Amino acid sequence: MIAARLVEQLAQRGWSVAAAESCTGGMIASALTEVPGSSAVFRYGVVTYANEAKTRLLGVPPEVFIADGAVSESCARAMLTGLRELAQAELCCAVTGIAGPGGGSTEKPVGTVWVGLGALERSWLKRHHFDGDRAQVRTQARQVVLKGMSRILEGSSPW
Repeated sequence: MIAARLVEQLAQRGWSVAAAESCTGGMIASALTEVPGSSAVFRYGVVTYANEAKTRLLGVPPEVFIADGAVSESCARAMLTGLRELAQAELCCAVTGIAGPGGGSTEKPVGTVWVGLGALERSWLKRHHFDGDRAQVRTQARQVVLKGMSRILEGSSPW
């Protein structure tokens, strides 16, 4: 299980982890906290599904939603920045996307998910597109995040 491996890697380094989630609705935090011993490394899990929550809890500027929308690189970056300030964790992730079945557009179809990962001072942001129904999109997003964070701890690129 990737979450168990990630918790082990974090514990070995003495690092903590935090997650800011929108479309995954807490799935990342849940996967990590299902692992025995995760309390030693897991700091925060923030589900900011509504734009208002992204602004209030993570400091995402309202202008981001007007200019680029909630499913955008700028939103994922702002979520990641806000989480880093809030949680003070060495490893952080931010996820925002369109899980479906509705809500997509030509520019941002269902399955579009922006992921931001941050380790210490470094950040990685990437737009992903996942196929499948709502549950499949959310599950794939969770897996990309968990695998990406594990790769970072191994000294590799997350993608």
